[in-house]
Amino acid sequence: MCGRYTITVSMEELMLRYLTNDATIIHYAPKYNAAPMQYIPAVIHNGSHNKLGELRWGLIPSWAKDDKGGSKLINARAESLLEKPSFKRLISTRRCLIPADGFYEWKKLSHSKQPLRIIMRDGGIFSMAGLYDIWVDPTGKKLSTCTIITTTPNTLMADIHDRMPVILKPEAESEWLSRDNQDIPALMKLLKPYDTDRMRAYPVASAVGNVRNDFKELIAEEDQ
Repeated sequence: MCGRYTITVSMEELMLRYLTNDATIIHYAPKYNAAPMQYIPAVIHNGSHNKLGELRWGLIPSWAKDDKGGSKLINARAESLLEKPSFKRLISTRRCLIPADGFYEWKKLSHSKQPLRIIMRDGGIFSMAGLYDIWVDPTGKKLSTCTIITTTPNTLMADIHDRMPVILKPEAESEWLSRDNQDIPALMKLLKPYDTDRMRAYPVASAVGNVRNDFKELIAEEDQ
């Protein structure tokens, strides 16, 4: 699964990376320990250009009776997307990108778990594939939420965990976002493990395990 990640760059860097001047995040701040049920930066396409805004992490389907189940739908398995009522209708119309510059996973050791941060070798921003939906409460208030799609691990991740987020190649991002793209089989082919040789993992402090912690020192590499 993908349950924690980082996006530590500035708003200007995000806008440049996703080629947009349309940003609706009012109080942006870097996230060193983004967690489920928080509002996170996300990119959608509005039909004419990319738009950078916020979605709450943890999907609430539009047909849900209430907004209580978001924490259960933080991830969507690529292999079963088209089978799950919460996700199958979103693949054609409500796709998004979740910008990140790292994600955390815990590797099981003999008597403990070691938190690791997984990043691109060049340290750059990457895009996790996501789906979003809009739920409306009885008063008409809208809640926009998202889920991060996961897939089987590449060889780097296989030694750490049995799942990893779907990271889209930069050249596939516009294909994923395009509202004109209704080619479901082609879209599903994008949901595959990322190239191992472009990624690396390093150990970080156990403090990352506490969702209340969100500070720069969390991403520092620990000596082993």
